[in-house]
Order: sequence, then C-alpha cells, then structure tokens
Amino acid sequence: MDVIKPDIRTHLLHSIQTNDVSPYGRYTGSQMADPINPYPRLLASAVREALEDTPVVCLLGPRQCGKTTLVQQLAPNRPYISLDDLNLRRVAHRDPVGFVASLPHAITLDEAQFVPVLLPSIKLAVDRDRRPGRFLLTGSSNLLLAPQVTESLAGRMEIIQLYPLTEAEKERKSGQFLKVLLANGFRSGIGDTSSTGGSTLPERIVSGGYPEALTRSPSRARQWRRQYLRGIVERDIRDVARVKHIDELARLIEIQAIRSATLWNSSNAARSLGLRRETVDQYLAVLERLYLVRRLPAWHRNEAKRLVRAPKVHLLDSGLAASLAGLTAEDWLGQRDRMGRLLESFAVQQIIAQGAWTDPDLRFWHYRDKDQVEVDLVVTRGRKTWGVEIKAADSLASRDGRGLRRLATACGEDFQSGVLLYNGSDVLPLQGDTLLAVPLSSLWDR
Repeated sequence: MDVIKPDIRTHLLHSIQTNDVSPYGRYTGSQMADPINPYPRLLASAVREALEDTPVVCLLGPRQCGKTTLVQQLAPNRPYISLDDLNLRRVAHRDPVGFVASLPHAITLDEAQFVPVLLPSIKLAVDRDRRPGRFLLTGSSNLLLAPQVTESLAGRMEIIQLYPLTEAEKERKSGQFLKVLLANGFRSGIGDTSSTGGSTLPERIVSGGYPEALTRSPSRARQWRRQYLRGIVERDIRDVARVKHIDELARLIEIQAIRSATLWNSSNAARSLGLRRETVDQYLAVLERLYLVRRLPAWHRNEAKRLVRAPKVHLLDSGLAASLAGLTAEDWLGQRDRMGRLLESFAVQQIIAQGAWTDPDLRFWHYRDKDQVEVDLVVTRGRKTWGVEIKAADSLASRDGRGLRRLATACGEDFQSGVLLYNGSDVLPLQGDTLLAVPLSSLWDR
C-alpha cells in the first residue's frame, strides 16, 4: 500500500499547524470566531454534547452558513484541516488509510464531502480507538447522508444540521417558539410577546440568514448572494453530481425562487427549461443536496399515500430567494402574493431550524387535501401532530384556521394543537385553547 511521501506529510502537518487561508476566506488554523459571524449559534450545545459521547460528529449545512466559525469557536485549539486544499485532497484520494493514520488523535476535517473515500478509513480508525470526539467533520453537501456512508459509520457518527442564521440567533434570543408549540404552551392574551425593535418583517424576510450578507447594504447583499450562487453552480455542483446542463440547473433555481412555497411539478419545470422530466427531478435533488432548496413532503393519515403526493419546494434561505426573484422589502404591499409565498418559506425555515436544537426526532410536512385546503407546516413526533399556518396580514378573518381545523379532524386524537402565525401582536383564540393565532414575532421573541 502507498504511504504518504515525506514532503506530503510535511505539507499535511504544515496545514494543520498554520493559519493558512482557504479559497473561501476561512482560516485553516486554530482561529477564534470569524468577525463576519459574531452571532451565538443555538446549535452549539448539541455539537458539544455529541463530541462528549460520539467518536465522529458530522456538521452539515450550506456553504457560508457558519460551520467553520462554529467548530472553531467550540474547539479553538483543536487541529483543523480544510479539504478545500487541492493538494491535501489529492493525497487523501490516493491513500485514504495513510492520510487518516497521519492525523492527530482528535481532528476537524472541513468540507469532508470532497473526499468521501476517507470515511471507511475513519471507520477503521474509530474501531481501533472509540474515544469520543475523535473526528469532527463538516460538509456543505448532504452526500454524507448517502446510505453507504451512514451504514459504514452506523453507531459511530452523529449528524447535525446547521442552517443559516435564524431570526432568534440574530436577536440573540433562545429560539423557543417550537418548544412552546410542542408543550401546547401558547395562551390567549393581549401583547403576549414582547416586540423586538429593529427590522420590520419584510426586511427580515429579504435579509435571509447568511452571516456575510448581513454585514452589507441591501444592494451589496443582493450582489453577494448572486455571486454566492454562481460560485456554487460553477464549482460545487461539478463535485457532487454529473450535470450536463449547468446553465439550465442555474435557471431551475431561479424558477424555484419565484415559485418558492408551491407544489413541485416536474412536468411544468421540464417544459419551462426544455428538458426531460427525469432530468429536472435529478437537478432538484442536486439543489437539495447543496442545501439550496428544501423538499417538504406531503402529510397524509395513510402513510403509504404520503409517498405519492406532491411535495412543496422551498428555497432554504429567503434572502437568496428574494434576490433571485428580484424582490425587496419595498415590494411587501405591491407584490403581496409573491411576498406571501416568500414569507411562508421564511417561517418554515425558522421553525425547522429550531427543530435541530429542540428535538432532532421531529419530522416536518405540509398538508393539502382534495379540496385544496392547506396547512403550511405539519410537525410530527411519532403520531402526535401539530399544525402551523402562516399569514402575512396583521388582522384575522372568520375563515382563518380552516386548514388547521381540517387537519385536526384528519388526525383525531393525535392532533395536539395548531397555531396561525400572523403579523399582529396578540395571541388570539381561533378555537378554544387548541387553535390560536400567534404573532410571527414569536419565532424570534420567544
């Protein structure tokens, strides 16, 4: 078996011990928090707990969402290597066993999705020494969730998802909305939530959660997001999938930005792009792997029927969706339908991100019945079910909560409670204490 040559071993050690700068501007040495991302991450405690009892911890999420900053904040003195380094990547591909053997006992490997051949060697190393916290991996593609990967590291690896900043993290709040919902803890009352000053709801939606974009003016942030997407399309997509029509894939995400929070219709997308339906399904899967879009499956009482019903597709970051769709905060009134769909994607992302530190066993869906009555987000834990509807208006109408009532009937005794998020300031009853209207600001004030 080949071994790492002395010069390569020296380069490896140099990369571990020095503060080189990666192609994406992140330090590849033992650095403290990146000044671009000064926000506390609520997922930090989950990562710490996993490192205390699990040999391999894998932190996955989109590029530039703060993974590198978080791992360096958690372990500032831990040896760190970025596999963005092409030389190290070549060495790891050529001799994965020798590469892993050359690493310190505890190591952080950034962008591990570039060298999946390392994972069997990591498994061998862990089987020899199962002390917790040995390998902390990060990845910008959920290719590391492939069955062959999770099976090879079954019982040895915990996977944790990190998303762009939530509004709760931006406000330095604890992000308890989902916890309160699961405990059926909302109660009717005037001014039940405190009103956080600063950004308005439209500004929050179009700002999104990428830390670096938040340091810029709105126009410069839009330019940053466009460049961000271009970098992923030109670089990362070629690394994770065989895509013949890169330009068409870029057009697909622009189309989905306009159609965010709508049912996925591969036939319509295929006609728009002049491609085969199977091709656009493949392209959507690629965008999902790169954490650009989220496919929210359909909920149905009959679990078999969930598999054949159309999912909803959301862009994961509402700021990126707004930039690609050409929407700004000033469009809140004039483009109400489009901004309403963007609000839905925004709120869905806030809640799902809270799930990562509230209860990782939760599952998320959307509900739509034969009468086209909908619930934007369905949360389940086992058979227990909660519903969330999202409304842009700051007042309520008599028909509000229709979807929640329909979902409650479909669930029967499994239905726990439901909330209608609206742009008001009071918690108001829709149906006893089971269905309530709750301010959207609860997503970050709670």
